[in-house]
Amino acid sequence: MSASAHGTTPHYFVPQPSRHPAFAAFGLFFLFFGLANWINGADWGVYSFAFGLLWLFGVLFQWFRDSIRESEGGQYGRKIELSFRWSMSWFIFSEVMFFGAFFTALWWMRAHSVPELGGIDNSLLWPDFKAIWPSRGVGATASPAGIIEPFQTMTPFWLPTINTALLLSSGVTLTIAHHALRENHRGRTIAFMWLTVLLGLVFLFVQGYEYFHAYSDLNLKLTSGAYGSTFFMLTGFHGFHVFIGMLMLLFITLRLMKGHFTADKHFGFEGAAWYWHFVDVVWLGLYILVYWL
Repeated sequence: MSASAHGTTPHYFVPQPSRHPAFAAFGLFFLFFGLANWINGADWGVYSFAFGLLWLFGVLFQWFRDSIRESEGGQYGRKIELSFRWSMSWFIFSEVMFFGAFFTALWWMRAHSVPELGGIDNSLLWPDFKAIWPSRGVGATASPAGIIEPFQTMTPFWLPTINTALLLSSGVTLTIAHHALRENHRGRTIAFMWLTVLLGLVFLFVQGYEYFHAYSDLNLKLTSGAYGSTFFMLTGFHGFHVFIGMLMLLFITLRLMKGHFTADKHFGFEGAAWYWHFVDVVWLGLYILVYWL
C-alpha cells in the first residue's frame, strides 16, 4: 500500500507531480548553451551560463527542500532508503570510473606514449626528442619544436603533504561524528561535523595557494605539456569534488542543528559520509601517483 491507514510508514512512496525536472532541464539548457558559446569566443555566452547556473541552483534548492520535507514527514520507508543506498552506490561507482580514466591516461602516457615516441620509429621525425617524463622544456623535453615553456614539477613537500594530513584528519572527525550520531550524542556530532567542514575548507585554500605557487614560481600551467594537463585535470577535478563534498557536509550539519536525523535513520548523513571517504581515497592515489612517482 502506498499510504498507511494505521499511521505506519508507507511501504513505497509515490511523489506528487513536480515541476522540478522540467525547470532543471530549462536551466541546464542555458548553462551548457552559454558555456559552449563562451568557450568559442561569444562574450554573451558568460551571461547565459551564469543565468543557467543560478536558475539550476534555485531549482535544486527547492527540490532538495521538498525531499527533506517528505523524509522528515515520515513518507520514506525502508524500501525508499534502500533505493537511495543503491543510487548513491552507483553514483560513487561512476565517480570511480571518472577518476579511473584520468589515472589510466597518466599511466599510459608515462608507461607507453612517451617511451614509444622516443623509439626508433619516430627518430627521423623528431631526432631531438628525449623520452623523459615529465617534459620540462627544450633540451630534455617532449617539445623539440620549443612550444612548451620550461617548468618545474610539483613535489610532495610541503603543501600536498599538508593537504593529505588535512583530508585524512577530516575522515577521522567525520567517523567520530557518525559514531556520536549513532549513540544519539547530537552535540558531539555537530561539533565534529563543523570541524570536518572546516578541514575541507582549509584543504581548498591550501590547494588554491598551491596553484598560485605553481603558476608564479614553477611556471607550471595547464599548457605545460602532458604533465601540466594531467596534473591540473586530476588535482582540479579532485578539488571540485572536495568542494561539492564540503557543501554536502555543510548542509547535513545545518540539518543536524535543526533536529533532523535520528540514531537509527540518517542515510542523508551516511550518503554524504560515503562521498567524503571516497574523496579521501582518491586523494591518496593522486598523492602517490602524481606527487611521488
